[in-house]
Amino acid sequence: MAREGLRFTNGYANSSVCSPTRFALMTGRYQYRLRGGNDEPIATRSRGNPDLGLPPGEPTLPSVLRGAGYTTALVGKWHLGFPPHFGPLQSGYHEFFGVMAGGVDYFTHRDGPGVHDLCEGETQAHRTGYLTDLISERALEYIERRKGAKAPFLLSVHYTAPHWPWETRDDAAESARIGNSIVHTDGGSVETYLAMIRHMDEGIGRIIQALKGIGADENTMVVFTSDNGGERFSDTWPFTGKKTELLEGGLRVPAIVRWPGVTAAGSTSDVPIMSMDWMPTFLAAGGGAPDPAYPLDGTDIMPALKGETMEDRMLFWRFTNKGQQAVRHGEWKYLKIAGNSFLFNVIDDPLERANWKDRNPEKFAELEGAFGQWNSTMLYDPDAPSYGFTPEMLADHFGIDS
Repeated sequence: MAREGLRFTNGYANSSVCSPTRFALMTGRYQYRLRGGNDEPIATRSRGNPDLGLPPGEPTLPSVLRGAGYTTALVGKWHLGFPPHFGPLQSGYHEFFGVMAGGVDYFTHRDGPGVHDLCEGETQAHRTGYLTDLISERALEYIERRKGAKAPFLLSVHYTAPHWPWETRDDAAESARIGNSIVHTDGGSVETYLAMIRHMDEGIGRIIQALKGIGADENTMVVFTSDNGGERFSDTWPFTGKKTELLEGGLRVPAIVRWPGVTAAGSTSDVPIMSMDWMPTFLAAGGGAPDPAYPLDGTDIMPALKGETMEDRMLFWRFTNKGQQAVRHGEWKYLKIAGNSFLFNVIDDPLERANWKDRNPEKFAELEGAFGQWNSTMLYDPDAPSYGFTPEMLADHFGIDS
């Protein structure tokens, strides 16, 4: 995709964990505007909770494009609340095949507490096979059904790979060993992690070939990105930090766009972008109009897709665990983590090692103040914990002080 399209070198997720980013991706707005977006992430034990999810009345990327005449489908991970209160079919998708939770076993299709979580619509679906391949096959089947169709389509393919548990196609025995109790920090290896990514990559290649097969690849925008930074087996160089941290390694994600005739083959862009930018960009490309009652926080990045520069803007993050805060503006980044505050030049110093807080106090004060002003406009729930990441787990997982 990168050889045939555009790669962003400053692509960011809206959060350093998955479901908060998904709120932003779906709504084009900061996730902290919604109660469910304050949970980091939404836990599987919240099934049936009427407060933790994407409200069906909230305008979403699929619902707005559906209103503009698109057919819409989600294949793969939802992780924005559980039926009966929430679900893909309640938020704009015509079709859904995948998992409601954040991560499930690739063979048994059970979540952490052991609940079967592979669905067709909102009904349990029992399929035999490796989950990554099942997602790929359903995406291919959907594309084939679009052959000759007059209506444009939005297909969201949300792989769970390489999310835990750490299982490749050849790891049915590992699945049997785990049984019905999936533990985040159990098992795995770099070799397994790379194989899981390769299985996903094969599926993406088949999807692009399928678009070519129905004559749709020349007028289809294909985006590859992620909902958080690197996991425990990933290599985030030249950044530091991992998932759950607002260091660059926890926030920077792949962002690749293949759109023949718009994105130049083999090109890159250093424009900072964020997950919430995809909705306004897709609407600009597809002809949908956002609901004025729900003004978007994201920005249409169409100029960047065409190789143009864009005006600098401030990007904001917060993470409940350890009271983390961050602001990116141009080359500068304000960061508060583990009770300490920093000002980094993330262009010259992507490792975030040289603290400019005392050398450039004016910029530090500007960004710290901007965070406070922005944060005052967002929802805050002190009872919204970082469910999946206790201090003890973080200490074991990333080697940080608990």
